[in-house]
This record gives sequence, structure tokens and C-alpha cells, in this order.
Amino acid sequence: MSQTKTRRPKAETPKGFRDYFGADVTARKAMLDRIAAVYHRHGFDPLETSAVETVEALGKFLPDVDRPNAGVFAWQEEGAAEGKPGDWLALRYDMTAPLARVAAQYRNDLPSPYRRYAMGPVWRNEKPGPGRFRQFYQCDADTVGAATVAADAEICAMLSDVFEELGLGGDYVVKINNRKVLNGVMEAAGVLDPADPTRFEDERGIVLRAIDKLDRLGEDGVRALLGEGRKDESGDFTKGAGLPSRAADVVLAFTAARRDSGAATCAALRALVGTSSVGTEGVDELEEMARLLEAQGYGPDRIVIDPSVVRGLGYYTGPVFEAELTFEVLDEKGRKRQFGSVAGGGRYDDLVKRFTGQAVPATGVSIGVDRLLAALTAKGRIEADTAGPVVVTVMDRARMADYMAMVRSLRQAGIRAEVYLGNPKNFGNQLKYADKRGAPAAIIQGSDEAARGVVQVKDLILGAKIAQNATLEEWKERPAQVEVPVADLVATVKAMLGDA
Repeated sequence: MSQTKTRRPKAETPKGFRDYFGADVTARKAMLDRIAAVYHRHGFDPLETSAVETVEALGKFLPDVDRPNAGVFAWQEEGAAEGKPGDWLALRYDMTAPLARVAAQYRNDLPSPYRRYAMGPVWRNEKPGPGRFRQFYQCDADTVGAATVAADAEICAMLSDVFEELGLGGDYVVKINNRKVLNGVMEAAGVLDPADPTRFEDERGIVLRAIDKLDRLGEDGVRALLGEGRKDESGDFTKGAGLPSRAADVVLAFTAARRDSGAATCAALRALVGTSSVGTEGVDELEEMARLLEAQGYGPDRIVIDPSVVRGLGYYTGPVFEAELTFEVLDEKGRKRQFGSVAGGGRYDDLVKRFTGQAVPATGVSIGVDRLLAALTAKGRIEADTAGPVVVTVMDRARMADYMAMVRSLRQAGIRAEVYLGNPKNFGNQLKYADKRGAPAAIIQGSDEAARGVVQVKDLILGAKIAQNATLEEWKERPAQVEVPVADLVATVKAMLGDA
């Protein structure tokens, strides 16, 4: 008689997802707490929304897709009433779409303008790849209901303050551009008709993508894409925008318009947009932002006007900004490269309109949490307390209450501590456990110590350093294990942790 073999599930993380353990979670929380403190000082309130939204509420704002539920994890509810199909729900793909829903739903209760920040995971149903995951953390700050570019300037200033708070001063730059300026350049280049904004949509899309590839393809490659097209090294041909040479010159001049000062950059941009009213309005907004930021002490060493910034400009309606970290790291091939972008955002005045029918001005920024955390790690700026707990070992199971009393006294003094709860028979295994936990100290009390009212406090940090270098002079006079009265346990451990 054959027996069916029990099929066990595979113990593996789903493709495109990952697990975060103690030190990773602790470091991320420490970083987000410091960012939240900056947002709080700027008057922003925290907001937590559901991880699930209706597909209708999410809308079609996911980049590079045509259908509302493309690129998201979506499902249809069961048990619909009156024979009607159930609502389609989806995991949020960013923090902005839920904010638009909240701003519309609670518009009579929220202050206007409404400043909020949000931190948490988002989900994208996309093909995973190296460094590209289906679940990742975002950290957003937005202002809804303020039409003035002072709100955009405040977001940029706050973003700069975040990097300063995290110890990255001198290693970053916040770059500012404006969608309206680019529209003016498009108009000057002949690919935007103010009377019919739908004309030349394909050409504008190609121009935007070409500008975004400037760092990778260089001026010649971008010029080819602005013209008839470009053939890459493999022989694949990419259709161009079909711009005449003069129009391509205007676009390339726009990307190279950054000068030594914001005023000079704006002057160059004003010349490029010519008679375009929308382009002129965009330059005016850039000048106003520069004036407001300069008045607060944010100079070009922290925030600059840079026309090369192009980030999803079809989504934005005014100022756009991007934060780059400027220090170098080694890539997977050992080559030096600049760390690059870790945050971006801008003004999006049409998002809430989907719910209310009325334009509601909004501006905000999103920080890539994982990338910023990787940058802080690379710079040695992580300040999270990742030390393990003090481990109280168990020499006699019958005296577990005594060990529990010790650990309670440590915890009441604010010391992270735990009792060993495994099999106490092998004491060596208890110390191996303490090492694996990253414990700074182990507490030992056998029957002899208990009879004398003392405990042994083993300094595991010191022990590890002596093991690495037994001749280390600075540790010679400090014992790796001390015997102290039970009454002095807390003070002894505190002193030991203070020296660690």
C-alpha cells in the first residue's frame, strides 16, 4: 500500500520581497525617527493610511502603465450586494494617492493648507531585479492647499535639513527645476501648442525620455534621439522625436543652462523660453523660490537651480526637485561612481481634483528609505543602538525565579536584558547564544555564588577584543569577568555598558 508523501511548503521569501532582521529594522527606525523630528519642527503632522485602497481611488498615476490596476497587487472583493460585482482593492503603490483621497474625504475637517508626513511600505507588482523589490519603504512629506511656491521652497528647505540632521552636510545637493519652464522650452522648440496641448504628445514624451538619458548617452546620443533616432551598440534602433536641428539646439541648451548662480541660470532660461507665457511664469517661480531659500540661508552649497532635473514631469505641474548624494561609492564592478538620487518630488495640482472636481494645489517630496539607509551605512552615519541584550544565564532551573528577579532589576534600570530560556545543561551553549545575540555582558550565578550573595558579570565585549589581540595594552588592567554583590549588579552592568 503506497503512502502519499506529505508535501511541505518551501521555506523561502517570495520573489521580489525580502526579510528584515533586528539590526536592519532598528537602524531604519532610528533614521526615520530623526527625519520625523525634522518634519515635526517644520509643523508637519504624521498620517497613517490603510495599506489597501480601492483601485478607483488609486487612479492611473502609476508610472508607465495605461490601466488603473496594472503594476499593483489587486483583487476583487467577494459577496457583492444585489448581484453587483465587488469593489477592486489594491495595495498602495505610493503614499501620494492615499493622501489625495484623504484630502478629498476629510476636506471639511482638515486645516488648509494641510501639512502631513507619512512613512511605511508600498507595493509594486513589477518584475523584480537586482536592487528592485516589490515591497519597499517610502518617507513622504506634502503640503495640500497652498498655491504659493513658498510651499515648494519649504519642502526643499526641509529636505536639506533632513540631510544635515543625518550627518550628510557637504555630501548632498537639492536640485530644483520647473515643469512650466520645460513647457516653455517645448513651445520654443515647436513641440507644444498652447492652443492644443494634445498635439505633439508623442514627440514630447520622446524629448522627456531623451533628456532623462543625458548622463548615460551624452549630448550626441540625446541629440540623435531628439532628431531621427539612435542605434545603440547592439544595433537596436530607437525612434527619435523628429525635431529639426534648431529645435534640438533649444532643448540641449535648456539642459546645459545651469550657471554659477541661481540668478544667472534663471537669466539663461528666460532667454530660452522667449515669448512663452508659461515658460516665463516658470522662470518667475524659480526666481521666487531662490529668493525665499536664500533669505533662510540655504545657499548653492545646499540647494541649486538645475534645468537637467527631469523626473516624471508629466505628473508634475510646477516646481520639481531632486536630492542627490555627491560622495563616491564602488559599484558591483569595483568602479567609482556618485551615490546619486535618494529623494524627489514636486508640485502636483491636479491629483485631488479627481475626487472633488476642483483643482487643489499640492506639493511634496518622497525619500527612498532603503537607498538613504544604504548611504548612511556607506558613510558610517548609522547611530542606531543595535547592541544585544544582557543575558542572565541559568545554572539551576530550580532557581529560575531568582534569575527572573535579576533580569527585572536590569530592565527597571533601563538596561535591555533577558533570561536564557533554552536548555541550560550545557553552559558553553549559553555563552554561544549570548555571542550570537550580540550581548555586551552575561550574568552568572551558580549555587556557590547564590549562597554568598554575589554574581559573576562577564564582559563579552572585552572578551572579544582580548581574543582578537591578547596583547592589547589598554585592556590589560580591566578584568573580563568580575564578582560583585547582587546589590551592585545594576551599577556594575551600567558602568560596563558605559565603557563599551
